[in-house]
Amino acid sequence: MELLQTLLAFVVVIGVLVTIHEFGHYLVARWCGVKVLKFSVGLGKVIWSRRSGPDQTEWAISAVPLGGYVKMLDARADDAGEIPESDLAREFTRQSVWKRIAIVAAGPLANFLLAIALFAGLYLHGVPEAISTVNVAPDSVAERAGVRSGDTVTAINGVTVQTWSDLRWRLLQAAMGNERIELALTSENSRSDKSTRLAVMEFRGLVSGEPDQDVMSHLGLQPWRPPARLGEIIPGGPASKAGLQTGDILLTADDRAVPDALAFVELMRSSPGRAIRLELMRHGQPIALDVTPALERSGDQTIGRIMAHMDLSGASVIVSSGPVESLSKAVRKVWDTSTMTLSMLGKMLTGEASLKNITGPLTIADYAGQTARIGIVSFISFMAFISISLGVMNLLPIPVLDGGHLLYYSLELFSGRPLPERVGEIAQRAGMGILMALMAVALFNDIVRLVL
Repeated sequence: MELLQTLLAFVVVIGVLVTIHEFGHYLVARWCGVKVLKFSVGLGKVIWSRRSGPDQTEWAISAVPLGGYVKMLDARADDAGEIPESDLAREFTRQSVWKRIAIVAAGPLANFLLAIALFAGLYLHGVPEAISTVNVAPDSVAERAGVRSGDTVTAINGVTVQTWSDLRWRLLQAAMGNERIELALTSENSRSDKSTRLAVMEFRGLVSGEPDQDVMSHLGLQPWRPPARLGEIIPGGPASKAGLQTGDILLTADDRAVPDALAFVELMRSSPGRAIRLELMRHGQPIALDVTPALERSGDQTIGRIMAHMDLSGASVIVSSGPVESLSKAVRKVWDTSTMTLSMLGKMLTGEASLKNITGPLTIADYAGQTARIGIVSFISFMAFISISLGVMNLLPIPVLDGGHLLYYSLELFSGRPLPERVGEIAQRAGMGILMALMAVALFNDIVRLVL
């Protein structure tokens, strides 16, 4: 079932993003008066097609769902043949260089616009996010800087922080730039009085750029975990039969302390069919009882479930914005993500970051399935990030990609004449070689991630 869901999620992500990308090319080509012969979602053998419109454009779905293309009337094509005189004005290479630039750039631009629309929709709807309260590992960078468990980060270098994702994003940017950062912290004492203070951390030399090195873990920061308080109890389940009630606070399990909700969930999952002695607080009174998690299959594993939800109301907040603010935040998010991607690519070229950062279709499929199982908000957010990546990658100045063609046309603007055909052929072969090498690295990284 999970495999089917992963495949469906992958097809949806790639299908939507490729269609939007190619539709950008198609729409601007039509606006510029270029004749479009074919619009294909997918590569390789056509498995479905139909013709429509005054030009009888062929709309096709092809067998390999890892790309797509818009075929325009182009005298350079091997199958172009003799172009009728009535169509010469609509042939691609006869268009002005500015029109050709617009047509080529429209694909990546469509991906950026889609990401903006998706993020804006999420911000407008409201996104549940973990609060920016932290747990701090002993003797960590954060603890030495003066950050304590239970502190809430309210700002970084004067920029307001509301959620854990805000906090992580700002710290990741600081790490990439080797910046000195100033954290504004609030904490609560035993009398529920709040105090505010500052903590300073230096990032220079702390982060190596390896993908498996999480910045937050390196600093010793984790999301604050709420106490193990039970929420909804599902009737007829093990929790209900054992006598557990909504609002119970779990203290120990088999004489081991239960520090938070996640620890309790992990204990129940790892104890299928085994009776566990629980000590808890109910309305201020200590109670002890036994619960036996039911056995449930999850993939190739057997896990335990007691059919009860944890009360996480204090650990997250719904963040929503108005239309103008949502659009502004979405544009800023797309810009920040794009510049971050380019920065990482630059670090990979200079050897400051590992090539392990390059991922391929297997990793994308895996993440698509995971986010789809988490929920629609996570899935849409993932789709937006992949759309940005697709836009950025296509703008790289590599022949055969949109960025390579934009490079050709930019040179034509400066020189006043098109790139010599022979030079273009050599560049295309070189670009294809670079692309195949990148695909090989991506596939290798995918297999390593899945196997190890």
